Amino acid sequence: MGGTLESAVYDRKMSRGRTGKQASIEALDPAADARPASPDAADRRPKPAAKESKRRRRSTVEFEERIGYRFKDPALLEQALTHISALTGARNRAGSYQRLEFLGDHVLGLVISDMLFGAFPKADEGELSRRLADLVRKEACADVARAIDLGEAIRLGASESNAGGRNRIAILADVCEALIGAIFIDGGYKAASDVIGQLWEQRMRAPTRPLRDSKTILQEWAQARGLPTPRYREVERKGPDHDPEFRVTVELPNKQPAEGLGRSKRAAEQAAAAAMLTREGVKAERLDG
Repeated sequence: MGGTLESAVYDRKMSRGRTGKQASIEALDPAADARPASPDAADRRPKPAAKESKRRRRSTVEFEERIGYRFKDPALLEQALTHISALTGARNRAGSYQRLEFLGDHVLGLVISDMLFGAFPKADEGELSRRLADLVRKEACADVARAIDLGEAIRLGASESNAGGRNRIAILADVCEALIGAIFIDGGYKAASDVIGQLWEQRMRAPTRPLRDSKTILQEWAQARGLPTPRYREVERKGPDHDPEFRVTVELPNKQPAEGLGRSKRAAEQAAAAAMLTREGVKAERLDG
């Protein structure tokens, strides 16, 4: 009987021990009942970061299809499309498109010069230079950028984006040049030449503006009417040193002044001359009207 009593007591102790241990585990894990039936259920839920990464990659692939070039190093494309306003901290300049723009500007000039040299074997240096200037000017680069819908791909800060930065000629032109620089680094001269040829060939063969610049046309038009050489005057300069904007007026006797804007004084003078020619009804192709 003693043995039986000891066995009963031992069984009750063990039972209390097991019950107490299970209860304490459940008390420490109040979310136990809320666990999903399948341990993999939570992992199957879409993560916001993953969805955003997938969306950006799809957008990048679509953009690469538009330009006809697939990057081996996607980081180069991302840098080429990143405006300084989208970055913060000390790395903002190095992480933006500015360095690639510097390179792309020179690559574009070399490739276009090569294209012109082969396409116009009878053209002299002066004509080739005028054609080159027409094809690499900021307005031409911005036109190319619009043709490939580059504005939508640019990474901008909220303030710059809200201010219409995706449509600014200066930004579109700069990012277009940065894109060329990135392609040159990623794929070499041949790759850059192929993309530039695809985007500029039609413009090179059928220029949309006169080979003589607006200042020359205005001066010849004025002289044909006995007027003195047009006088240009800088009215305003604004913006940071790396991205200035000039406002210039052009004046002729008995004519209302005309204004032009540009990222350099020369570009602003050209824009002012073009504005006066347009207002006076002077057609680019002729100087006798």
